[in-house]
Amino acid sequence: MKILVIGGGGREHAVIKAIKKNPDVECIYALPGNGGIAADAICVNIGAKDIDAIVDFAVEKAIDYAIVTPDDPLVLGAVDALNAKGIPCFGPDKKAAIIEGSKAFSKNLMKKYSIPTAEYEIFDNKEAALAYLAGVDYPIVVKADGLALGKGVIIAQDRKEAEDAVVSMMEDKVFGASGDNVVIEEFLTGPEVSVLAFTDGKTVVPMVSSMDHKRAGDNDTGLNTGGMGTIAPNPYYTADVAKVCMDEIFIPTMNAMNAEGRTFKGCLYFGLMLTPKGPKVIEYNCRFGDPETQVVLPLLKSDLLTIMMAVTEERLAEATVEFDDGAACCVIMASKGYPQKYDKGFEISIPEELSSSVYVAGAEMRDGKLLTSGGRVLGVTATADTLPDAIKAAYGKVENISFDNAYYRHDIGARALKALTEE
Repeated sequence: MKILVIGGGGREHAVIKAIKKNPDVECIYALPGNGGIAADAICVNIGAKDIDAIVDFAVEKAIDYAIVTPDDPLVLGAVDALNAKGIPCFGPDKKAAIIEGSKAFSKNLMKKYSIPTAEYEIFDNKEAALAYLAGVDYPIVVKADGLALGKGVIIAQDRKEAEDAVVSMMEDKVFGASGDNVVIEEFLTGPEVSVLAFTDGKTVVPMVSSMDHKRAGDNDTGLNTGGMGTIAPNPYYTADVAKVCMDEIFIPTMNAMNAEGRTFKGCLYFGLMLTPKGPKVIEYNCRFGDPETQVVLPLLKSDLLTIMMAVTEERLAEATVEFDDGAACCVIMASKGYPQKYDKGFEISIPEELSSSVYVAGAEMRDGKLLTSGGRVLGVTATADTLPDAIKAAYGKVENISFDNAYYRHDIGARALKALTEE
């Protein structure tokens, strides 16, 4: 089989490494891929949002199956365009991808179908939004409606911060058209959990839970990032919590999308908050999370490509989806200064024996050398029977990988270990 994977980050590298295990895979193309992914796939310099060029390439190469992983091409309709040429895909079509593409849509969906989430209001008028902020409790959350590279969410501690957020989104257009509408919602408290789930519109199969670490600095300090590391499973996500989520969130979401004529087939990401009043949805994503994928897929015992094809063909109920009982930890090695200004172009040294557990996110190959080219550079993952051992092993690997200007958090998994000791 000839496989096409759209995207070029650490998540895509994790997917590619997993599907390479399938003996029927003869060739994998990555569009655009990156310098590290080039060790496991043929990288082609076509951007993930260039839908026409992607389709032309897929037709030219007679691709047997395509996997669309980033949010932008899914929301833009990459799956629809490929399907129109007879190329089967893993990932939701444009109508279903709106669950991430519009926060207003997803909030209204949850309200309509009684799926637990934070109380909210939606505004398409700046003055109305500012007036509303005069009568709310703080902190409060202000969200740009559309896609914003994971940065369109502001937790405002007071009215001024909230007003600044509304003005920056709706008037200054810091997120472009994504800020034409804003969602203002109550601030929830409790442990956060990420759950990725396979669904074909008939069946939902959750993957192992995970815990992301968004802040740039140790002890959850500093700016929000795309994620500085993850662990799995999340100790807060107990069997009892999982049952509540399945009954009150996962299945109702699948059924709600079906009822709206937007059947979701692919990986549906549930960002959850375990509040004192029970689990609530913070956000949906229409694809694998990054860097959650880098800890979830290494624990998958079943064949990923077989599962994906079962999702596409709406026979997920027949597929085997099994995960290891152990644990995983992924530490992101970033460029110092990320998520703001940082230097790049530094050579990366990865010992050969560690390469299988390193997912390359921001690197390019130049003159035979792998050089840093982004903020998040590498995801270094280890699995073990227990979480403490997985964390120790991941940091052991990090210490043997080097590039100038490298930066990483030293406490990935610390909150999870604390939760384990409190049980």
